[in-house]
Amino acid sequence: MAKLINFALSILINNMVLEQQLLQRGENKCELCQSEESLSLYAVLPQSGNTADNCFMICDNCLSQLEKREEMNTNHWRCLTTSMWSEVPGVQVVSWRLLNRLSSSEGWAADNLDMMYLDDETLAWAKAGAEDEDEAPAEFHKDSNGNLLQNGDSVVLTKTLDVKGSSLNAKLGTVVKNIRLVDDNTDQIEGKIEGQMIVILTKYLRKQSN
Repeated sequence: MAKLINFALSILINNMVLEQQLLQRGENKCELCQSEESLSLYAVLPQSGNTADNCFMICDNCLSQLEKREEMNTNHWRCLTTSMWSEVPGVQVVSWRLLNRLSSSEGWAADNLDMMYLDDETLAWAKAGAEDEDEAPAEFHKDSNGNLLQNGDSVVLTKTLDVKGSSLNAKLGTVVKNIRLVDDNTDQIEGKIEGQMIVILTKYLRKQSN
């Protein structure tokens, strides 16, 4: 048990030292977009252990899109035109993967991908972790205007709705606060109207501005 604890502590200490090294290298900025907000250590897979070559500091905005937890903001990723020339192999690999993901719909990404040079070993690493081309694209909850919805948002009904199995009549213009996204269906959210929790189709609502 003591050996296991010592091993875990050793990994933690090594990661802390590495994180400080990476922060110094990147001047306390995300090595993809140069943001200084909410940085964390990102380990580029596949790999056998964290090193300065296969890790870098990344902001939450880049990370959430990279991991497909948020929709890709193509304008944000214009930063790749700079990060693709990084001397850090891990940054090169992630830049290549993102440009590859964007290249089917964004001409500028395809052009940069054509210009980008990776040595054979780094290119093999980039391809080893690249998303499967046949993989279904990530889907997100959106309102009738295409705005991204999040848990806790407030929305406005764009149509009067009759609630099945209830006498409740949800009027056009009704505000539904603190919505909850339906995990397995991007066309639906849940929200309370007159104290009753109901399921509402996203095509019948719009996100309320803050």
